[in-house]
Amino acid sequence: MLSLRTVLFANIKVIMRYLIWSLRVVLFLLLLGFAVKNDQPVVLRYFFGYEWSTSLVVVLLCFFTLGIVMGLLAMFATLFRQRRELADVKRELKLKNKLSEIDSQHDSIQPSEILT
Repeated sequence: MLSLRTVLFANIKVIMRYLIWSLRVVLFLLLLGFAVKNDQPVVLRYFFGYEWSTSLVVVLLCFFTLGIVMGLLAMFATLFRQRRELADVKRELKLKNKLSEIDSQHDSIQPSEILT
């Protein structure tokens, strides 16, 4: 027989799934409306006479994507540093465990056993 807790947890999962999908639809509609309202042409001028002419939405999407990529790169740098530190701590813990095992083995040997 299913417990009340299991049934409630299953219902919450279904409700959350519908809630997440409804939030995705709302976000998509908001972004679509933003794109439709901001379709004016924009010219980006670079150095040496180069320029790029496109719609405002494309420019905003490009810079938004660039911001995400830069944020991910910054996060990965921190993540790799933390992984390296974690590996060092694990290595040190392994060494301390081995040393404590060796020390406990030496403590278990009685002085009378050494002399005989």
